[in-house]
Amino acid sequence: MGNLYLIDRPFGENGLNLATGDSAAAIVLIQDGVYLNCSALRAAGIDIYAIRRDVESRGLGARLPDVRAIDYGQLVDLMTAYKVINFA
Repeated sequence: MGNLYLIDRPFGENGLNLATGDSAAAIVLIQDGVYLNCSALRAAGIDIYAIRRDVESRGLGARLPDVRAIDYGQLVDLMTAYKVINFA
């Protein structure tokens, strides 16, 4: 079981730094976390997700091509498949 990092902006940089060193990590960007720069994580091959509603409400859909947009049901599925680490 890997780690699922729930990341929002206030503590986002801490969460991203920790996840960078975690080879079994997956990231979910929530709320203003969708504004964070995840390029190092993408380069490391870490799966990055974002809540679709948060992405759309901020008009960022086209700016996050390497981030998979998910709904809340999919978030629950991820949370049951991973150990959750919360940075929100």
